[in-house]
Amino acid sequence: MSNLIPPHGGKGLTICLLEGAELEEEKKKAQNLKQIPITPSERGDLIMIGTGGFSPLTGFMKKADWKSVCDNYLLADGTFWPIPVTLSASKEDADSVNEGDEVALYDPEGDEIMATMKVEEKYEMTEENKRYQCEKTFMGEGTPTAEEFWKIAEDEHPGVQKVMNQKQFNLAGPVKVLSESDFPTTYKDIYLRPAESRKIFEDKGWSRIPAMQLRNPMHRSHEYLAKIAIEVSDGVFIHSLVGNLKPGDIPADVRVKCIDVLVENYFVKDRVVQGGYPLDMRYAGPREALLHATFRQNYGCSHMIIGRDHAGVGDFYGMFEAQTIFDKIPYPEEPGKALLCKPLKIDWTFYCHKCDGMASLKTCPHSKEDRVILSGTMLRKSLSEGTPIPDHFGRKEVLDILREYYEGLTEKVEVKLHGAATGDEKKK
Repeated sequence: MSNLIPPHGGKGLTICLLEGAELEEEKKKAQNLKQIPITPSERGDLIMIGTGGFSPLTGFMKKADWKSVCDNYLLADGTFWPIPVTLSASKEDADSVNEGDEVALYDPEGDEIMATMKVEEKYEMTEENKRYQCEKTFMGEGTPTAEEFWKIAEDEHPGVQKVMNQKQFNLAGPVKVLSESDFPTTYKDIYLRPAESRKIFEDKGWSRIPAMQLRNPMHRSHEYLAKIAIEVSDGVFIHSLVGNLKPGDIPADVRVKCIDVLVENYFVKDRVVQGGYPLDMRYAGPREALLHATFRQNYGCSHMIIGRDHAGVGDFYGMFEAQTIFDKIPYPEEPGKALLCKPLKIDWTFYCHKCDGMASLKTCPHSKEDRVILSGTMLRKSLSEGTPIPDHFGRKEVLDILREYYEGLTEKVEVKLHGAATGDEKKK
């Protein structure tokens, strides 16, 4: 009997990734099916469905699920789910298939068929529907009205841009996944399926396991958050996104090197498990924090570390909105349908010269001028522009890796600072 938290949805891990003879047979069949091209973001979602990371999902959402998730944080059957997981198709492709048809989902970037899908429904995503999804998914306390949101969203929010650029129709139905793309080979040292991370945790005898979401290299604040989590748990799961980010963010292989050197030199190794997962960032702030907790439950994690401006971008969200949203979501009473992975809410952390160490707003009585504000955005900006990095911002070993990376860039993207990066009180 496992001591780990059960997978989300009450159905165990719903694994749609084929293996062995079944895989080879489906690959042959896929060659003769109508091919529907998919985006990198849809590829990541597909792999998560395949490995059970998105349990209990077994395919892309129908319109009733899409609408219920947008409105109520619930699938049509009443299971908690925070963000739509859909597959877009052009009008030409949608017109060429009928409900009940099987299609092959083709990844142009990797030049391979990733899955087959039985099309159970197709529905139009009008401009109005796309805007509706964006307002429900991406609009936060930083832009409290739709008018304020749309003044800047299409120019400055990468998640909004992605949804608004989706094709005209959505195709929905169950999938059979044939490939995990290059993730198992490119990130062979950290890429984990949920069944694999669960096995590691069980072998260690862990049950209280906070997950740490990372899309930036680990600076001192990240390190401090992880160590706080370890103090009150069996160990921490440092779980890095290895899918696509927005321009100017630091690629996964560099971030993994930074984590490796930190774990090697500054952690008790037996208390840390490092993993990678294949999603692209949505930058959906509070809603994405809920998604992070949902799929971390499938990976075996009992808690999700939520600090300031989790999964945020610009000034779209309140500083701790990703924490308070956990207190507002529905918790269905039917077994398995509620989110069980709980937030581990930690206040804004920083290095304080007067405290002579890492601290938070809850423990440090000093002023902003005494603190080194630790932000991934600020770090990227300083490294990109070649400006000095403040003392205590990051470990020397990490900064050496990052400087080497930035020195090798031929093109650099301008990095804009926002409230969460500068210590501006606006977002609090």
